[in-house]
Amino acid sequence: MDQDKKKYIIFVICLSILAVFVIRLAYLQLFTSDELTKESDKNSIKTITVTPPRGIMYDRNGNILVDNKPSYTVTITPNQFDKNILEEISSVLELSADTLAMNLKNIKGTNRFNPAKVKRDVDFKVISYIAENRERLNGVDYQVEAIRYYPNNFRGSHSFGYCNEISPKQLEKQIGDYYKQGDMIGANGLESTYENHLRGVKGYKFITVDVKGREIGSLNEGNSDIAPVNGADLVLGMDKDLQELAEKLIYGKQGAIIAVDPRNGEILCFVSKPDFDLSSFSGKTDPKIFSELLNDPQKPLFNRVIQTKYPPGSTWKMMMSLAALEAGIITTTSTISCPGSFVYGNRSFADHGAYGSINVVRALEVSANVFYYKLGLQVGIDNYYKYSKMFGFGTKTGIDIPNETVGLLPSREYLDKRYGENKWTQGLLVSLGIGQGELGVSPVQMVAYTAAIAMNGLYCQPHFVSKIKNSMNNEEEIVKYEQRRIDLPLKYYEAVKKGMYLVVNGNGTASKIRSKDVVLCGKTGTAQNTSGKNHSWFVGFAPYEDPRIAICVLGEFEGWGSSFGAPTAAALMLKYLGASYNEADPEIKSVGDNHYD
Repeated sequence: MDQDKKKYIIFVICLSILAVFVIRLAYLQLFTSDELTKESDKNSIKTITVTPPRGIMYDRNGNILVDNKPSYTVTITPNQFDKNILEEISSVLELSADTLAMNLKNIKGTNRFNPAKVKRDVDFKVISYIAENRERLNGVDYQVEAIRYYPNNFRGSHSFGYCNEISPKQLEKQIGDYYKQGDMIGANGLESTYENHLRGVKGYKFITVDVKGREIGSLNEGNSDIAPVNGADLVLGMDKDLQELAEKLIYGKQGAIIAVDPRNGEILCFVSKPDFDLSSFSGKTDPKIFSELLNDPQKPLFNRVIQTKYPPGSTWKMMMSLAALEAGIITTTSTISCPGSFVYGNRSFADHGAYGSINVVRALEVSANVFYYKLGLQVGIDNYYKYSKMFGFGTKTGIDIPNETVGLLPSREYLDKRYGENKWTQGLLVSLGIGQGELGVSPVQMVAYTAAIAMNGLYCQPHFVSKIKNSMNNEEEIVKYEQRRIDLPLKYYEAVKKGMYLVVNGNGTASKIRSKDVVLCGKTGTAQNTSGKNHSWFVGFAPYEDPRIAICVLGEFEGWGSSFGAPTAAALMLKYLGASYNEADPEIKSVGDNHYD
């Protein structure tokens, strides 16, 4: 091939290559310039997310129960971060280098110019170090965020709940894209239920940066920034002073206390003990602390108000009374012989005493077991289940915090499944008649049932939140909850309430809590415990003529209902109603050797 031909071929090849570049450039200019411009703009803007403070929680009198306080969060901007300082930063933050590297690698929902949160609630020494070495620590910065603060002398652990850093699984399952890695989300209690209200709406600051990621200034002089919207505030029915006293009275014990306004179901106090310090979860959560709580044999994370399933003992006798009355087995005046014991089959069931022939009011006053042994057999399992279900047993109350249990309410189907169809003995009904045996209830179910009796059949869903308030303009939304009527004749409720009145104001098991200032009503109960000391129950309401508080107290391993449950409940009811009470010594001992409730 001659020289000229070779030159020609080379020229054609070069021209072809040039033509390809020209065509490609033209395509980019004509067809993708807008996209490239947008991408360029995107990559030259640093977006700083401004997390709004969560909504505040108030009690019924306007006292702050859950507040916010400032906290420092360290951030790293991936585009600017020098991997050569990874070891140094991990040491300063007390994180392993591998953990920090993994956090940076797994950043989602942001681009390389945007700061990502790597550790929150750091102390001021860390912030000082970052500030002093800012020129050298490229990409490392900090933000001021709000974390939870609890200003009172009580914990409220199981009602308020806490927030956790959102997990990868939660990020994947979320609807929309509100949450990013490092964000906090309500994990339990009211923080979880009302998360969408409490979290507010994020704001954004836009900062222009050069090709090396260095900040130039605010985009559009800050006019493009989006201001955050603070979270909505919650107004609770809780009474701060009552809550404080309730936690004091049950301190060092295991159990639960819940009180409600029977007129609307608003929760006045709510205590589950043992509990835990919510401030440990307000910023950074030490894995060691969480592990200790999980493995604690006393189960401080377990919410005894809504998750326990204990037999209610004699506090169940109002339920049996109403079932028997409505089923036509007894009337308000008919009597049953109570000789002191009851024999069924080859077994003898004991009573506290021999009471002769008594009506339902007297049976409640003295807590006559024989009366209710006999009622249990006569009511039968179907009516037992039917009427108990009407008062909310065997189902959730719908309280506005998660993880409520349904308890255990035996039905014919349940017994057939457990023992074989029609193979279970009717003797089971004898124990069920006095609230023992295969029956499990929670304190929240018991207080709702007690409140319904106090209000002559008005059943109100127990709930914490009464109003949701817009923190920006103070507009309030009234939260509506279920109310329903348990339609039994008024004379049945009056008979049962008369019995509860005499338990305290007659010769009943709680006569030692009688008050000269307020007419208290209630019923003691003891849940049998085969593995140790019995559990103490008390349910009650006050005042008798115009109920404004209903209460349930459960003391695990505290013995008779009269020894712990009754005096504790009395102190709280009297406190709430502004009457005198003995705060120093809430434990009035049993009323006598002949009383076991």
